[in-house]
Amino acid sequence: MRPLTEEEVKKVFEKLAKYIGENVKLLVDRPDGSYCFRLHKDRVYYVSEELMKKASNVQRKNLLSLGSCVGKFTKSGKFHLLITALDYLAPYAKYKMWLKPNAEQTFLYGNHVLKSGLSRVTENVPQYQGVVIYSMSDMPLGFGGSSQDHPGVQTRRPQHHCSAAPGRHWGVPQD
Repeated sequence: MRPLTEEEVKKVFEKLAKYIGENVKLLVDRPDGSYCFRLHKDRVYYVSEELMKKASNVQRKNLLSLGSCVGKFTKSGKFHLLITALDYLAPYAKYKMWLKPNAEQTFLYGNHVLKSGLSRVTENVPQYQGVVIYSMSDMPLGFGGSSQDHPGVQTRRPQHHCSAAPGRHWGVPQD
């Protein structure tokens, strides 16, 4: 378990900033203690410094994980967020989409969100911006990218994509 390099920190914070904006600072400087990001076996963990100090007694080869896994670095050096980061993205999300109950299951199975499945959208969502997807009961379901800006979503036909499915590339609208 080692600290992130400058380049790794930049990639992680850029990805987090797509979803939570300037609130990335709030993840590190929390009122309940100091937290940090650590790298272990190409995975980035979000861990309290107190827990990290206690785990320093464990050998690296014996350590499986520590804290919450936020994402991983690919072989090509790109950073991918994992669904385990949702608990930390949801409270600070800048842009949100709420799904109708009939669209929740299709989203959870990995399909794109159609306009007909949207219930609400926060104002002024830019195109290709990271959004957190919620159920109607304000339970975070996942995250993805918006394929249309907010005014574009309102003018689209019901069968067009509005958000990319989780774990896929961001959707490009097809006219």
